[in-house]
Amino acid sequence: MYSESLSNLLTSLGATEGTKLKVTKDGRAFEGTLMPHHEFSAPDVLILKVKSGYNVGVKVTGSAEVTVVERPVERTKKDVPIEFKKGLPKIVLIGTGGTIASYVDYRTGAVHPALSTSDMVNAVPEIRDIANIDARVLFSIFSENMDPAHWQELAKAVAEEINDGADAIIIPHGTDTMGYTAAALAFMLGDVPKPVILVGAQRSSDRPSSDASSNLMACVRFATGADRSGVFVVMHDTPGDDSFAVHIGPRVRKMHTSRRDAFHSINALPAAHLDKDGRMDVRIDGPRVRDGKAVANIAMEGSVVLLQYYPGMDPKLFEPVFMGSKGIVISGSGLGHVCEGMIPLIERATSNGSVVVLTSQCLNGRTNLNVYNTGRDMLKAGAITVLDMLPETAYVKLMWALANSDSVEQAKEIMQTPLAGEMSDRRVIDE
Repeated sequence: MYSESLSNLLTSLGATEGTKLKVTKDGRAFEGTLMPHHEFSAPDVLILKVKSGYNVGVKVTGSAEVTVVERPVERTKKDVPIEFKKGLPKIVLIGTGGTIASYVDYRTGAVHPALSTSDMVNAVPEIRDIANIDARVLFSIFSENMDPAHWQELAKAVAEEINDGADAIIIPHGTDTMGYTAAALAFMLGDVPKPVILVGAQRSSDRPSSDASSNLMACVRFATGADRSGVFVVMHDTPGDDSFAVHIGPRVRKMHTSRRDAFHSINALPAAHLDKDGRMDVRIDGPRVRDGKAVANIAMEGSVVLLQYYPGMDPKLFEPVFMGSKGIVISGSGLGHVCEGMIPLIERATSNGSVVVLTSQCLNGRTNLNVYNTGRDMLKAGAITVLDMLPETAYVKLMWALANSDSVEQAKEIMQTPLAGEMSDRRVIDE
């Protein structure tokens, strides 16, 4: 789709996607990697990925000079043999994909999952001074494509590795649905005896501002130095390079699309903080690391939905969903409310054997249906609340509760019982 003159120029230079070019024009120089031309670009424009990681378009006119700086190098899979050192703990990385394990394919311009999980380990060689690292790729997908079947396979893999001698598990994961996976693993693995840590990156490894290696290093330091078991998420705590937060798995949410410090603990304090030099402040008195087997209770009920209430919500539109689902989680307004018109539908669903759970789209604070008449009517209709649990955590837990109970009443009891630090009736204020 280039113009004839620009196409001829690139051909004469032998420049293909992935070639580093320098374009000099009107006294200015642009240097970057040639990206694919697409239908939205003018025929005389080159798209270059510059050092900052962003793309720029440069219009190549008669006065512009284009030179080749570097030819592309074909990427190959690198599975470097891993040498274990005596006396160091064993950590197993279970790769699932995502930005933390991604690279840019300059032939297409697309970002792809990593060629090998060991690539990430080899990119941070100092990790090998702290722990013996083994790595396996379970999935190679972006997190928007994760589903309950993937959670089940992942939980089985985690239990398998722990029972085979791993002292900790680190799971590189895409950030978009990492909170869902963390919650699922927390319920499936229950009282897991070792730390299971999910980690992501907001910027891929090809960018100078990538947070992939530093987040991974923080994971290893927490896994080997905190003496805490359970399911956690580790991400940057500030926009810079100086601080990392360890979040309790079912309590974390991605709160920004692109910032490094996108992940926040909701209704709970982070489990720990680490700085760039490895100093750590553990802030929870949770279960300690211990010997023992991991058990993965992976049964999940697929007939569960997560809905957000909105003004004007029409019960007629949602009747098939309510009546066809075994579990319904509603992210309600304020204390967990929906409009009066939805209450008869809730009653019909609960009478039909469905479990209806109310959470709050406010996120911070607890649900309470005893304050206003609308809430009390919802309780009479059979709905339940789950204190300060996140909507997405409630959705995952309800799938697990329905599949691991013998009755609707038992499932409700499971939903209202804290199992993995996912809910509390106390308000926590961060200092």
